[in-house]
Amino acid sequence: MPKVVHFEITANEPDRALAFYKNVFGWKFEKWDGPQEYWLITTGESNEPGIMAG
Repeated sequence: MPKVVHFEITANEPDRALAFYKNVFGWKFEKWDGPQEYWLITTGESNEPGIMAG
């Protein structure tokens, strides 16, 4: 079965959402340098099972 490779989370208050996911799951966030407000999410090490997100 194919692995899910990406998911997105929308939020009206991005700073609050980032703080929540960082504190609860230990996720890391990096702001995308593009024309829209968007963050890339690292949910774990690349050699571990899991899904990366935005």
